[in-house]
Amino acid sequence: MSEVNDPLSTPEPPAAAQPGAVPPPPPPAPSAVPAPAYAAGAPTGTPIGQIRGTGMCILLEIVTLGIYGLYWFYKTHDEMKAHSGTGLGGPVALILGFFVSIVMVFVTPNEVGGLYERRGQAKPVSAVTGLWVLLPLIGSIIWFVKTNGALNDYWRSVGAQG
Repeated sequence: MSEVNDPLSTPEPPAAAQPGAVPPPPPPAPSAVPAPAYAAGAPTGTPIGQIRGTGMCILLEIVTLGIYGLYWFYKTHDEMKAHSGTGLGGPVALILGFFVSIVMVFVTPNEVGGLYERRGQAKPVSAVTGLWVLLPLIGSIIWFVKTNGALNDYWRSVGAQG
């Protein structure tokens, strides 16, 4: 009579359980996952922004009666978008800076913080940094020093000179 596959019959033990059998080799170790491109710096070919001296920017803001601030919003947001591929970009930042500049004091540090966050680092500035402008006289200067300083530090960390 031929052998029939009986579901109640016990199957042969696996080769490793048989006496004298060699166990199968262990599975290969998982390959190391490469770090994100932003972990070590800017990805190859990614534009890097310009470092702008905070004191000079404040002086230009005063001398130009605020016009330099619009230029600063345009250039910094344009550079951040070119670098990361996300964000407002220069033209939108300029329009918002001109018509509703109060919005930009929250958006700009949030985008700067996003540059750090995409690299897995703590955000040195965020939208909450915009609350500094509520402090009369000195608040806007504190906001700018923190925001421009964090942006300059980021650009230096990806290879900008200055």
